[in-house]
Amino acid sequence: MSGVLSHPPLRVGLIGYGLAGSVFHAPLIAATDGLVLDTVSTSSPERQAQARAEHPQVRTVDTAEALLDRADDLDLIVLASPNKTHVPLATAALKAGLPVVVDKPLAATAAEAEELAALAADRGLLLSVFQNRRWDNDFRTVRKLIDEGTLGEIQRFESRFERWRPQPKGGWRESGDPQEIGGLLYDLGSHLVDQALTLFGPVVSVYAEADIRRPGAEADDDTFIALTHANGVRSHLWMSATTAMLGPRFRVLGSRAGYVKHGLDPQEAALREGLRPGTKGAAWGVEPESRWGRLGAGASPQSGGAEPVPTLPGDYPAYYAAIVRALREGGDPPVTALEAAETLRVLESAVRCASPGPHVVG
Repeated sequence: MSGVLSHPPLRVGLIGYGLAGSVFHAPLIAATDGLVLDTVSTSSPERQAQARAEHPQVRTVDTAEALLDRADDLDLIVLASPNKTHVPLATAALKAGLPVVVDKPLAATAAEAEELAALAADRGLLLSVFQNRRWDNDFRTVRKLIDEGTLGEIQRFESRFERWRPQPKGGWRESGDPQEIGGLLYDLGSHLVDQALTLFGPVVSVYAEADIRRPGAEADDDTFIALTHANGVRSHLWMSATTAMLGPRFRVLGSRAGYVKHGLDPQEAALREGLRPGTKGAAWGVEPESRWGRLGAGASPQSGGAEPVPTLPGDYPAYYAAIVRALREGGDPPVTALEAAETLRVLESAVRCASPGPHVVG
């Protein structure tokens, strides 16, 4: 037998079993050939019970320290813990000799991300950031249209993660404490900026507006970023919890044509519903024709203009499959720590220039 299946599966320790751990990481790890979910760390007895029910062979421990004490029995650590823990826990895992996958954002600053990247390189260990939105169905489709030249020379890229949540939920993600690294800029903005950099490369200037709209909210919940890339493309990125009328997920304008896509990739909703990649008879990441984006020039999709474009299937499982290849065969992981540092550099610039006026990166 050849490939990853010729080796014993890599044993994964997962730290955190909240939304990120239980909905994204654990199911994707369990569905990946070459990986096995070995141990879950969470201080919540309820979440420990949930982990054992959803993954009957898994062990559970109360603390990250208890999990790292078993470093010799593990091959990979995945951090799905609160943002403020990413740097100290990634540092501890790397010093224990273990490769690490960290949910975004990797750190609060680019400097911290670069320090982690240097530590991983010094130890000869993999360090990657879980930027699953690179495998969204709509982003994969946009990337294909751009790579094939269908749109011509890209002039403007518009990307939105907008929601209508007029009441704050609370918790660390919405905390105003800078130590928590909360707010939409670092949450959804990490995805949006990463996607823009992946498509169009380095940024030379940033403009940002960040507001706290909802009564009782502590962190930014309505934020806009405008990026100018070194190649001349302008990216306009919106992230909001206060959008009463949602805009298109993508609007990409080129010299030949434009592409407009509404709605969200179906994979998160499927995972939340308990569906799993590889389920017999299930078409993972596929959306119906009624949700396809439209391609055209001088036309309005709202009035039936432009032509429908089949959306490529979403493929979150590709991330962990690439992690297995990187660990088995060497080479870079699917998302590097230095790429995450570039995203953080843009986010830091956005924080500094949230008042009117552009800020030059670097």
